[in-house]
Amino acid sequence: MRQQNESSPRIGFIGAGRVAKGLAWALAQSGQRVVAAASRSPDSAGALAARIAGCRALPHAQDVVDGCDLIFITVPDDAIAAVAASVNWRKDAAAINCSGATEVAALASAARAGAQTGGFHPLQLFADPEVALAGLPGCTIAIEAEAPLLAQLEQLAGAVQCRTIRLPPGSRARYHAAAHYAAGFVITLLNQAVELWQSFGVGREDTIRALLPLLRGTAASIERSGLAQGLAGTFSRGDIGTLERHLADLAGAGPDALRLYCELALRSIPLGLERGGYDEERAEAMRELLRRALKP
Repeated sequence: MRQQNESSPRIGFIGAGRVAKGLAWALAQSGQRVVAAASRSPDSAGALAARIAGCRALPHAQDVVDGCDLIFITVPDDAIAAVAASVNWRKDAAAINCSGATEVAALASAARAGAQTGGFHPLQLFADPEVALAGLPGCTIAIEAEAPLLAQLEQLAGAVQCRTIRLPPGSRARYHAAAHYAAGFVITLLNQAVELWQSFGVGREDTIRALLPLLRGTAASIERSGLAQGLAGTFSRGDIGTLERHLADLAGAGPDALRLYCELALRSIPLGLERGGYDEERAEAMRELLRRALKP
């Protein structure tokens, strides 16, 4: 752990759950001054503080605001506005929302008191704070703030070896919804694959073990070559014969399975065209097969 710079801003957390722990520990490891945490659960605040030299678990949110310069509000989304309104803010402090979907406007009470407000959302899974801590370097943090807080938040992101993107006001819900396609919805799609494989006798664990290397290879291919060039399989080649066999079989698996496949396939065709795997005539032939399969 790097030695703390005593001239850097004092950082505190209101809320000491998984996001707070992963982020606080990462900031402290990078030499930032994480000095306080408060939570409805004293044990949770204590667990966060115990890993950071000089950090104290405090009994009240107001104690964190009184003793810190940058205050990260890491409570459930529905509680952010109420927590921000429950304390008295200083004009030289900043209230920072760590939610992906909740707008910075939820911190309006802090802004009215003269505090700076901003958003700082690490695009990372925080199901386990230890895993999140290890995976944070290299991920992206979405930042929304005005100067001078903007520069401070970008500096903090850099300190924990993260990239940054800037979000305009009003965009957080769409940004957060879109991120589900690369995270939670991938799990949903894998679950669909599990159900299909179970129909011919392959168990859940064997399916997951079989498909995870495919998923990792897909991610590596995208990282190396981009979306279109990373595309593989039927819709990268324009393989109409395979598509016809897929549709014929999935029709017997039930309308939901067929509909999901068709919707995803239709969205894959533009990537296949971009990749140069086939021409527009073949693309339209595939679209027609898929549209016909979708008709009641």
